[in-house]
Amino acid sequence: MDPQAPKKRGRKPKPKEDKKDEPKMKESTTTKRTAHQHAVDDKYTHWKSLVPVLYDWLANHNLVWPSLSCRWGPQLEQATYKNRQRLYLSEQTDGSVPNTLVIANCEVVKPRVAAAEHISQFNEEARSPFVKKHKTIIHPGEVNRIRELPQNTKIVATHTDSPDVLIWDVEAQPNRHAVLGATNSRPDLILTGHQDNAEFALAMCPTEPYVLSGGKDKSVVLWSIQDHITSSATDPATAKSAGSSGSIIKQSPKPGDGNDKAADGPSVGPRGIYNGHEDTVEDVTFCPSSAQEFCSVGDDSCLILWDARVGTSPVIKVEKAHDADLHCVDWNPLDDNLILTGSADNSVRMFDRRNLTSNGVGSPINKFEGHSAAVLCVQWSPDKSSVFGSSAEDGLLNIWDYEKVGKKVEQGPRTTNYPAGLFFQHAGHRDKVVDFHWNASDPWTVVSVSDDCDSTGGGGTLQIWRMSDLIYRPQDEVLAELEKFKAHSLCILCLKLQNDCIQGALTWVV
Repeated sequence: MDPQAPKKRGRKPKPKEDKKDEPKMKESTTTKRTAHQHAVDDKYTHWKSLVPVLYDWLANHNLVWPSLSCRWGPQLEQATYKNRQRLYLSEQTDGSVPNTLVIANCEVVKPRVAAAEHISQFNEEARSPFVKKHKTIIHPGEVNRIRELPQNTKIVATHTDSPDVLIWDVEAQPNRHAVLGATNSRPDLILTGHQDNAEFALAMCPTEPYVLSGGKDKSVVLWSIQDHITSSATDPATAKSAGSSGSIIKQSPKPGDGNDKAADGPSVGPRGIYNGHEDTVEDVTFCPSSAQEFCSVGDDSCLILWDARVGTSPVIKVEKAHDADLHCVDWNPLDDNLILTGSADNSVRMFDRRNLTSNGVGSPINKFEGHSAAVLCVQWSPDKSSVFGSSAEDGLLNIWDYEKVGKKVEQGPRTTNYPAGLFFQHAGHRDKVVDFHWNASDPWTVVSVSDDCDSTGGGGTLQIWRMSDLIYRPQDEVLAELEKFKAHSLCILCLKLQNDCIQGALTWVV
């Protein structure tokens, strides 16, 4: 049985075509797909040949089942040459085995440790020795989104095809064997309040234990996990299970101990429900400096800013933030005036909230156009305030620096017209890149995941990578370092990297 095709975020199902045209359409579609796949394969082969030049480290991990989300968890151990860290992903199955939330251990190789010839010698069909499954949680339904609680990254929230948000203490949860007929693991807490499915829009607050969600009911819902602690303290039945430490997590029962229904877990209602969207809410995010301020985007092409202190109506509503559905939004953790949005119109836009007004007037201060298909995820870098990434259905993960927009760049011998602000393009995925996450514990390290159902008929690819520091460091620093190695046999390669990559010629990967 083929793995289940993932839902298309922000898209309506296309109507069925007239059956008499089906054979001709199928033949035409197959031809187009074959031609497209050849182009993708050629580009991928070119990219792989350049891995030793472009990357400080890269690990490729084949997934039997697609994962629609990937997130870094807590760092567990630091060693001389590598660090060990938790990694959260999922398995979106076809029903022959249960859907799962996977807790993995990842060995992250430190900068300038990996040998260049080793990082490109990987088998696309193999699992990486750097990624080991640690625990499996049998999830009630497929996992569409995973988000960790910044104050305690052992606590994660998940979205599935239901109105509820599920909260898990991944360390306390028992390890389960995912076989057909196995009962679901029991969430440690269920957040209720949506009136229809909430599938993708999910965020955790950086400053307080707050959770934010959006859904098909066109609403944005806010919870405080702290409310569960308060209710547990006053309810003898839940106080006992919550434990004397006042933890938000009650002890998880063993498999078979009433562990077969998500609804058996404790639940908490919302602090607020915010209405202002006219279609499905696709993504939400908190203001990094305030638990009371947040924003949302949706299929109505709107970007809305909210403030829980002044009510449940929009504070600012940008009516036409993009020319199509909005899929994703992120708020700059190092400059809380700047907000990124990504859309089905293939672009990323940057807004300055100081330029937005309550009557919906406000234009983006920058537009970034470097994708050829819908943008699915945007995220600011935690390492530099002007850098961010964007991933899309075109299989690319672009790294941008808005400070490079408008600056004159001295071109190398191989000139090309590349989008303003784009300084690196990760082309290691051969299908849509559905999620990625910067590593806050390991600078400039990224985990990304692609859903490969369209290209290979099933599975996915997880990649953990770090671009060469010669690409993002200040140019004078890089040139000084290269000068030291002038007599070295690798000098020509280094100078070529400096010439083509640092000076902006992205012909290496595009």
